[in-house]
Amino acid sequence: MIGMATSSTSRRGALPLAAALLTASVALYMALVAFGNITDFGTNQQFVRHVLAMDTTFKDEDLMWRAVTSTGLQDAAYVLIIVWETVAALVLIYGTWLWARRDQQQARRMSTYGLLMVLLLFGAGFIAIGGEWFSMWQSKSWNGLDAATRVFLFSGLVLIVNHLPSKQPDSTT
Repeated sequence: MIGMATSSTSRRGALPLAAALLTASVALYMALVAFGNITDFGTNQQFVRHVLAMDTTFKDEDLMWRAVTSTGLQDAAYVLIIVWETVAALVLIYGTWLWARRDQQQARRMSTYGLLMVLLLFGAGFIAIGGEWFSMWQSKSWNGLDAATRVFLFSGLVLIVNHLPSKQPDSTT
């Protein structure tokens, strides 16, 4: 009986640990992305400019009216992306800290907010708006759909793990 109770207890701790470590992984990724975009501003600035300008797409007249060619608007969009990434990273870091403190209810809530921010950025922002509205999929040079899809799927998986029930039924009763 004692062995069964210990086994049940260790199972109860494994899922929150997994949620904490996975949340920390996404937090680290987002922090590194934001840090890279801040310290090497020009690299992804060019990426955003080319996607929004649609200058490497098929030049279909029916689509080109969507292009944003104002560098001011392009740079404003890029700065907003960096701010969003930074806030998402901070929320996820806080969620990880709450998981470490074993405050599962608050950890789940904050992790959910941060993960939803990542899912919105990569799903709605990069896959839907960048990929479809600005036809990023047509570009051989400036196509970030594969990377966006990887981050979207990983973050979605982490969100699911965060919401799995963490308490196993007591098998000793």
